[in-house]
Amino acid sequence: MRIVALLAGSLATTGCIGAEIEEDVEDEVDTSGSTVLTTNGYLANALSPNALSPNALSPNALSPNALSPSALSPGAVAALKNPGESGDLARQLLRYIVGCALRPDQTFSFSWIEGRGLIHREVYRGELGLAPWWAADGLEDGHHQRLITACIASRANWYGVSVMVSLRNGETPLGSQDVERAIFPVREGAFWGNLFGATPYARACYAPQGVEHARKAQRDCAAGHVAVDPATGAATVQPCGPILIAGSCDELCTRVDMNGGYYSHCLDDPWSSPWVRTDVVITSYLTR
Repeated sequence: MRIVALLAGSLATTGCIGAEIEEDVEDEVDTSGSTVLTTNGYLANALSPNALSPNALSPNALSPNALSPSALSPGAVAALKNPGESGDLARQLLRYIVGCALRPDQTFSFSWIEGRGLIHREVYRGELGLAPWWAADGLEDGHHQRLITACIASRANWYGVSVMVSLRNGETPLGSQDVERAIFPVREGAFWGNLFGATPYARACYAPQGVEHARKAQRDCAAGHVAVDPATGAATVQPCGPILIAGSCDELCTRVDMNGGYYSHCLDDPWSSPWVRTDVVITSYLTR
């Protein structure tokens, strides 16, 4: 994929590099600092609209360089300003990265020109604030690389439609409120991995009791997308881009935190080791 070659080594400004902003979704979330979901009037502590295309999740396109314009290479700038499909994917990925990493009071502005000469001025605003210092410094520590990876993966959507999800783990920005837990009671699954490493990867598991509900809500990336083989008529389960489906969270993960409802540890690579677990896991919840 062309985005891989152009962005590898300088995905520094990923935060706000010109993806098309979905105005209807952005209007739902007040990102001025209070993080209130205005249409419903409750705290959106870790609520996040997701519509990241799996095709945009290019594992080799991530770099821990500073999330700032000055860290972009000429190749990355060219990719992000590309008016074609590869540019759309690059901008989309960067938009979601900045949403995961930066705070609501942090933005990244950028402009690009489409084929007809129309200038698009993009302003991406942070949402969850999982690594706000990334705007100035590198994202070198493995913990936060994994945290950002889990956040990005949890926001992928097979259909490219926006669905509000509650993202939870032990990190302060993702500690859900009582009201949020009441409104988002259906556990969908969990996500983890590291897309910044020498061997990038992302994994997901599904909560068995939430699979049917998630698919009805057009959220397929935890359990996989069910498709029919046109040749045989057999049903097959397809992963969302590089996010491999590891199996049932009940089998792969340890206890669910009694207060936050998130899985505390999951097998990092169940195909290689039945013992090595990661505690950098984000659990997603849906409305009923």
